[in-house]
Amino acid sequence: MSEPFAITPADIDAAARRIEGHVLRTPLVPAPRLSELTGATVLVKHENMQATASFKERGAVNKLLGLTEAEKARGVIAMSAGNHAQAVAYHARRFGIPATIVMPETTPLVKVENTRAHGARVVLHGETLYESAQRARELADAEALVFVHPYDDAAVMAGQGTVAQEMLADAPDLDMLIIPLGGGGLMAGNAIAAKALKPEIELIGVEAALYPSFFNAVNGEDRPIGGATLAEGIAVKTVGQQTLPIVSSLVSDIVLVGEDLIERAVNAYASLQHSLAEGAGAAGLAAMFKEPDRYRGRKIGLVLCGGNIDTRLLAAIMVRELERENRIAAFRLTASDRPGLLGKVASLLGEQGANILEVSHGRLFLDVPAKGVTLDVTVETRGEAHTKAIEDALRTEGFLPRRILPRGLAEQDR
Repeated sequence: MSEPFAITPADIDAAARRIEGHVLRTPLVPAPRLSELTGATVLVKHENMQATASFKERGAVNKLLGLTEAEKARGVIAMSAGNHAQAVAYHARRFGIPATIVMPETTPLVKVENTRAHGARVVLHGETLYESAQRARELADAEALVFVHPYDDAAVMAGQGTVAQEMLADAPDLDMLIIPLGGGGLMAGNAIAAKALKPEIELIGVEAALYPSFFNAVNGEDRPIGGATLAEGIAVKTVGQQTLPIVSSLVSDIVLVGEDLIERAVNAYASLQHSLAEGAGAAGLAAMFKEPDRYRGRKIGLVLCGGNIDTRLLAAIMVRELERENRIAAFRLTASDRPGLLGKVASLLGEQGANILEVSHGRLFLDVPAKGVTLDVTVETRGEAHTKAIEDALRTEGFLPRRILPRGLAEQDR
């Protein structure tokens, strides 16, 4: 690592000493169920256990504690729509430093209120983080505030690098680290730390497919950037000027993952690892799902970098995953409208071992005879084979079942 990078291993060593006692030394936990899914030996660094449920506290604490007394007295300002905002606000209050956070006007109310609850002054400005950043710079100049960038700052990067230090201290035999990649602060710090401790270790960065910012920058491509993603924590349009050289030099590959894989990874963390992961936090596992053969037989360290996910969104993701696994299935049945129909259907489904979740009648569909009725039934099953057996039983009884797909359209009669 002879290149003049923004930080050195010595900077990360100093950050580790500085933040000790202020942030949690999170556990590196074996994940046997995830290992079974991927064919690798998987260990998970649970940064979702920090006080604000994100690794962002490490960089924020290192930056804040490195300020002069005069700078602390003037106060700090940051732009963020989520985890960085809460980390800066939380620790600024602990250290008695006035904090201002500029957030986009589109930021969910719960995140705004959480940031205010940590004692920060919240300024809502613009529709995007880029517009918020401009406003934050203006306020920093006007009020002589110290700007705390979420990723393109040497002190922040050094603080984030303590994650890899801890991982390799706990498991020196790791073959690879897979790290979510947004603006690059987490990856840059950890790349410097990991390569200093174990030069042969392989580093994989993961971006949401909708936001291939580093992928474009490193590979000289021009893929479109933007869109609604579950991994909003790494939905960054502009890479860091200080982070890009480090990522370009030390990271062996950048993997793009789609929304379906991110959803699957969030669900796997919840159901198999019993841990909350936001979309960005689950990106590393999503990369393993995309290319399991690439990681099979190797010892992999995943960074679950954040766990701030709305519980309603998590519930929706888990239900969608059950649908993908054919463990929730919906059928549209057609029959004559006669007394006892619902009871007959319920009895048949009970005999097949299906759990009825929802039932609705439809008598006004024009493709059903005037004396007929449709019955939409959603059931919980044991999997694809069980679902097929239930469908066959309904067809045998003359109910002409049609599957209703998750997108809401019924298949044609078979």
